[in-house]
Amino acid sequence: MFQALLDPVAGNLGLSALVACVPLLTFFILLIGVKAKAHVAAIWALAVSLVVAILAFQMPADLAFMSALQGAAFGAFPIVFIILLAVWFYHVTVVSGRSEDLRRFFDAVGGGDIRIQAMLIAFCFGGLLEALAGFGAPIAVTAAMILALGVKPKRAALAVMLANTAPVAYGAVGTPITTAGNMVSGGDAALAQATSQHIAAIVGHQAPLFAAVVPFILVIILDGKRGARDCWIPSFVVGISFAVTQWWCSNYFAYELTDVVASLVGMGVLVVFMHFWKPRNVNEARERFGLAPVDPDTPSELTPGRTAMALAPYAIVVVVFAVCKLGIPGLLATTDIKIPWPIISGGAVLSAAGSDPGTTYTLNLLSNPGTMLLVAGLLSAILYSAYTENGRYKMTMGAAIKELGKTSFSMRFAALTIVLVLSLAYVMNFSGQTISIGQFLAGSGPAFPVISPMLGWVGTAVTGSDTSANALFAGLQYSAAMANPALSGVTPDLFLAANTMGGVVGKMISPQSLAIAGVATGEREGDIMREVLPWSIAFLVFTCLLVFLQSNVLSFMLP
Repeated sequence: MFQALLDPVAGNLGLSALVACVPLLTFFILLIGVKAKAHVAAIWALAVSLVVAILAFQMPADLAFMSALQGAAFGAFPIVFIILLAVWFYHVTVVSGRSEDLRRFFDAVGGGDIRIQAMLIAFCFGGLLEALAGFGAPIAVTAAMILALGVKPKRAALAVMLANTAPVAYGAVGTPITTAGNMVSGGDAALAQATSQHIAAIVGHQAPLFAAVVPFILVIILDGKRGARDCWIPSFVVGISFAVTQWWCSNYFAYELTDVVASLVGMGVLVVFMHFWKPRNVNEARERFGLAPVDPDTPSELTPGRTAMALAPYAIVVVVFAVCKLGIPGLLATTDIKIPWPIISGGAVLSAAGSDPGTTYTLNLLSNPGTMLLVAGLLSAILYSAYTENGRYKMTMGAAIKELGKTSFSMRFAALTIVLVLSLAYVMNFSGQTISIGQFLAGSGPAFPVISPMLGWVGTAVTGSDTSANALFAGLQYSAAMANPALSGVTPDLFLAANTMGGVVGKMISPQSLAIAGVATGEREGDIMREVLPWSIAFLVFTCLLVFLQSNVLSFMLP
């Protein structure tokens, strides 16, 4: 039997915490200093964490390696499985040809105003892509679409990077939040779901504050003061409708669908609004962008049928998730298979508190979001293979299945990184490294709420993934909050949400995001970094202040 200790290194908590930081420092130094690939950095960090667990934290080698294997299993399924199916779902719409119709839909909604079109693409459609795919897909796709409108590369890069903040917390059908809940649940599936829902609800009282103003910031980035003067009304119509829906969905519907529903509502509300409000100074703005004026007599190629087909997959995914999450969740959960992990279960590994740290692996084949996305994607492919309009956009089920293979291959290194990061997190958690760091940070007292979002910011800035940041730091945040006497009356889930929100504002400065934006726009990563860094820091300061206030005077905001 092995029980984690808080201060195994010379009986000193500070020294033990410092040694426990070595795997994380290895990861960050390799990524930032050496500029190693993420999966290479993760391999070395995992190796270092095993050495620290065995030599410094006195964990038997077989238990340490089996802890790493359980983390890898959880990283592969459900985490990688969910992300893979989310990316594939979007690719089905691309292969079908319907994504081009979606771009035409934005053109029609915006009334020829390039600023409104760009706002819709970067914010609403980007939110949809983040909800379903994440991991840079929204930046790559929306940057290309905005450049096609006529926006200058540097402005396009800054716009899509900034727009990608609001939906990140609920990206890839809520995977960052699901991961955070699982990391502190001790392997209890019901507790993990309840914790994830509570984290999502708290984030739902934070993220909408960003969502409400981001579209307005985007029109300023795109067209300066004139853009703000001409488009402030539609920007707040989109931002506030998105924010209100994000709050409602995360608290009262299915948090996995938060960004999907919020993005669709934001677009739908603007469609209605544009019937009563006409864009201002459209041709003047187009002239500044070097575009020809709008000709109102030019007929649109987009028919109602093609519009419906472009939007159909997103309606399907909402229905599928609504049925599975609200209609038959209990029935699906009965198929979950609980597997006591070999060697480490049954009391062989205990936390510092003497409890099971989560050595039971849950194989949720039907109740996880990845399976729901698979069903939604297959239904969309069936619809696309059956419906044509004048012989356009015919696709086959074979093409959809083939795309799944292509997506799996293209994601192989991203998937490997996630698996390795989860292995690292499990080794650190089970050996006691995370709790040692957490206990040491707990000594920061009332200042911890300010520090909490910074950890998520650093984690996501380095890894490029809010999911990875939560896997690394969720256990640390939770243990630090529980051990901090100054926070005895505050739910520790606030700091899991803070880690998530710190990751939200750190995403825009991650090397992965910068590289994707650079490739998509042709701009240098360093130039993009200089543009986005002040925004990221400003958002981080606001997040730290918000979390600090929610831990005391604004505690009424917490669900």
